[in-house]
Amino acid sequence: MPGGAPDDAPGRLADGGGTTATTGPTRAGGGDGRGRAEGGRIAWLGRALRAVPVPLALIAMIGLAGEVLGRVYAGPLLTRLVLGAAVGSVLVSVAARRLPSWLVAPVSVLAMAGWTAWSLRLTAARAELPGGLAQVTADAAANGIPRLLTAMIPVEPTPDTVLVPLVAAWLAGLAGAEVAMRAGRVLLGYLPPVLLYAAALYVVGPNADPAIGPTLALVAVAVLGLAVPAGGRATAGVDPAAGLAPAVRAAVRARLAAASAAGLAVVVGLVTLLGPLLAGQVDGRPVDPRRYVEPPQVETLDENPLIRISGWALNPGQQLLDVRTRRSGPPDPVPAEQPGTAPGPGPAARPVPIRLAVLSDYDGVTWRVGATYRNAGRILPATAPAPDSTVETVRQEITVAGLSGRLLPAVATPREVTGARVAYDPTTGTLIRPEGLTPGLRYSVTSALETPDANLLGTADVPAGEEVARVLRVADGVPDPLRRLAAQLAESNGAPYARAAAVEQFLAEHYRLVADAPSGHAYPNLNFFLFGPRNAGGQRGTSEQFAAAFAVLGRLTGLPTRVVVGFRAAGDGPVRAGDAYAWPEVLFEGLGWVPFDPLPRPDEEPRPVEEDFRPAPEDPPPSEVPEPTVEPTPSPEPVAAPGRPADSGGPSTALLVGGGTGGVLLLVVAALLALLLMRRALTRARLERGDPGQRIAGAWREVTDALRLAGHPVGGDLSASEVAAHARAVLPFGADVEELAGLLNQTAFAPATATTEQAARAATTAGDYVAALRAARPWWRRLLWSVRPGPLRWHR
Repeated sequence: MPGGAPDDAPGRLADGGGTTATTGPTRAGGGDGRGRAEGGRIAWLGRALRAVPVPLALIAMIGLAGEVLGRVYAGPLLTRLVLGAAVGSVLVSVAARRLPSWLVAPVSVLAMAGWTAWSLRLTAARAELPGGLAQVTADAAANGIPRLLTAMIPVEPTPDTVLVPLVAAWLAGLAGAEVAMRAGRVLLGYLPPVLLYAAALYVVGPNADPAIGPTLALVAVAVLGLAVPAGGRATAGVDPAAGLAPAVRAAVRARLAAASAAGLAVVVGLVTLLGPLLAGQVDGRPVDPRRYVEPPQVETLDENPLIRISGWALNPGQQLLDVRTRRSGPPDPVPAEQPGTAPGPGPAARPVPIRLAVLSDYDGVTWRVGATYRNAGRILPATAPAPDSTVETVRQEITVAGLSGRLLPAVATPREVTGARVAYDPTTGTLIRPEGLTPGLRYSVTSALETPDANLLGTADVPAGEEVARVLRVADGVPDPLRRLAAQLAESNGAPYARAAAVEQFLAEHYRLVADAPSGHAYPNLNFFLFGPRNAGGQRGTSEQFAAAFAVLGRLTGLPTRVVVGFRAAGDGPVRAGDAYAWPEVLFEGLGWVPFDPLPRPDEEPRPVEEDFRPAPEDPPPSEVPEPTVEPTPSPEPVAAPGRPADSGGPSTALLVGGGTGGVLLLVVAALLALLLMRRALTRARLERGDPGQRIAGAWREVTDALRLAGHPVGGDLSASEVAAHARAVLPFGADVEELAGLLNQTAFAPATATTEQAARAATTAGDYVAALRAARPWWRRLLWSVRPGPLRWHR
């Protein structure tokens, strides 16, 4: 060969790859061998580097799926466990490439079992779950999927919430690695990690922000894995038609070009068709798979625990719980009463008893829990306390004795639970144990006990709208005496807190607390409790009737109310059936739910209801009592003079008709003038006489009378703020009635603080609003506005 060794040279041999290798003996004893070994190492390193991108891409894609799913979990633990499963599954497949394909799956499954067992033990220890590894694993395997889809967000990593993601991640890594590396189908090997990523997005649903960043990272990783050729494959740039005959080579190249063009056309078509659809879904709300899974439910016995109070009261010595309590935090700024121990107007604050259930729904027959419980971990979601409230940390260790059902007692509001797997309703702050309570069950609860500022209650308003419609709803069929009692209690109490205190005081002063009263809180039961004769069992009941009556009367006066069932915990020791009772709560804006205590003092004799409640008479009197009429004395018949007709010389008929008509018109004008003068005198008396507080109240009456004259009367159960909102809705561009409502509230709670300037401003505001409201009426109503007698006789 020119420029080289002869073909039969004994020392060199051309190899199949185009390189030469030394075959003869070497003079230095291995120089050519070292070169050959170094070349082998370089070739092996090149193959290894070409084989790395695909496993790394698979690991990264599965790790991104764990990152997406971990957004609804508490802490980064799930993401790390899923990444560990991705690394383990792919590395097992890489290490077992020289084994038969049928042997790889059993080896990988054994490794998966080890990683899963270690992960379950770790999460069980962090969640402080009782039981051994076998028990925890069996429970997680049986309930993993439903508990994952019913868990409260953020989901705490526990054995039953991490088992399914770990197994899915490991199997995706196993399938993807075998297809991509053993079969050489990289794009098809990406399918299991992509499906895992899509499943993670579906499970997250609308409960996290869109995963735009992880999705772009997934695409980038997949492209990088495809861009680098795998080891053992043909290197990039090699012509697949090389070495073929020219005609065959041209046909192969044409077919490859046609296939590439067809593939490109398919991709462009799919992008054109699906692009707008996918772009339109970017801002859409994903489907939440939790809507298709039924959350944990309470038993029928727990749906209305209010009916259990009478039974517990008849067996007061039965031990239900054993409680150990530790309290820490800021002390009470103002001493307050405990619900069920002492009455009196004002909410009960501390010590707050243990809550069992919160009942928000009432249909006229039964109060029900109506809560939506979600499986929760050890740490429960926290809510920001109300401004100016004090928060105390209460830690309790509770052992169940004779209490049955699923409702789990705890002080409001629980923040951490250990020793039992629970489900939690954040709306009511109550817990259940889905497996049910068993004697000897011991668990610990840490609660944030919140107490609102008592100084803010007097001026606090109550919320309204769809968000609180559930706790404002009054079912049909309310007995008329209940409506009249609620109207009477709200008649002289405009502020929401004053109305609640009036209902609380009325129940505490007129009814007797007994233990043997029959259970029941439907409308007929409450009507008999409130108005039934005492000698027949009326006007006496358990805390069930007191709490239910307060809640219904409160809703009739416009207060959002609910009923709570719980226990008194007088320090450490047993909690018995006699400690169970119910109390009502009222929702105030900015303060939250405030408990009230309508129970009477044990040393006071209740007053008869008839002393303070005006029952309806048998025959309601007419709206106006007519003045007694005086029968006119008939005038004597005229006697005709001799020789003349009887009517000769008398007034003519036209004169009589004209005089009568004129007299009637004169009387009408006089009456209208008198009404006009009386109305103006009433307005002057309201706005100009009395102290500033009386003048502000008079200005407020001018506004309410004007609304009634305009055909928009206000109910007696509305607060001043609600009336002001009603006035603003009737006349949006009128005077600032909200300021007048604020002055009225000021005079109601601090009568001596009103000034002359405030009274003058109230009179101006009322005059401007009345004038604007009158100007908006039709012309004929404006004419009659000042002479309508209604304000002179309307009851105050």
